[in-house]
Amino acid sequence: MFPQTRLRRLRKSPQMRRLVEETRLDPCQIIQPVFVVEGRNIEEPIRSMPGQFHFSVDQLANKVKGLNEEKLGGLLLFGVPEKKDPKNPLVAQAIQAIKEVKPGLLVATDVCLCAYTDHGHCGLMGPDGQIQNDASLEVLAEMALGHAQAGADLIAPSDMLDGRVKVIRQTLDENGFAETPIMSYSAKYASAFYGPFRDAAHSAPQFGDRKSYQMNPANRREAMREIAADIEEGADIVMIKPALPYLDVIAEARRRFDVPIAAYQVSGEYVMLQKMGEEAVRESLIAIKRAGADIIISYFADA
Repeated sequence: MFPQTRLRRLRKSPQMRRLVEETRLDPCQIIQPVFVVEGRNIEEPIRSMPGQFHFSVDQLANKVKGLNEEKLGGLLLFGVPEKKDPKNPLVAQAIQAIKEVKPGLLVATDVCLCAYTDHGHCGLMGPDGQIQNDASLEVLAEMALGHAQAGADLIAPSDMLDGRVKVIRQTLDENGFAETPIMSYSAKYASAFYGPFRDAAHSAPQFGDRKSYQMNPANRREAMREIAADIEEGADIVMIKPALPYLDVIAEARRRFDVPIAAYQVSGEYVMLQKMGEEAVRESLIAIKRAGADIIISYFADA
């Protein structure tokens, strides 16, 4: 006899499928990355990332006027400065401009030195050509503090240098920003999927690579150690980057840690998925949520 259990019963109509759906996408948990450049009246297409733009501060402010903050998790700002100086105020200016026109919109800021140094690495460079880990932390903390003072809602250090969450947390706390949360790029892999972003952010390393500080794609257990260390140092949200190639890492982190988990669907994923169409984009976002991410950073956020 045919079994009495018929799983297709719960798939027979759109209403039934919605009723028993296990994983749902909420636009309020998807954050849109944005690239900010110096100058005025700039809204320039990014060649390596079709559909994405470089915005000057004034044009970004105009764009966010039309955003519904209840249907978007927020913006993640990346500065693309002409002057390669960690003290460049470009991102702070963008934060202030956004808050003037849309005070309720969540603004997160990337904290890293790669776009602010002439060598394109994520920390200060020593005379031996090696990253100076500890000397870089103070500079990263100063950048984070500047963003908080400008009104950032969420600080997101992406440099992957040891101890930076602790130093940033202490700096924020000591300067009156104990309530400003940190979303740490905790498990950021040395990935081939970053190519279009590095073109967009003008942040490609001018020599060598970032494998001495970003993670080996072969390692999952090490990611758990990185996440645990960042939580101990004061991270409020932890991030895995990229997303789709590391769904197993997201799932393992979800099993182990009781903190909000973010996943960054990076530029290489974006470019590939563009060719697949809307249904493939949605499927990919559901896969990231199903793996355990609470928050997704995606260039499809405003699609």
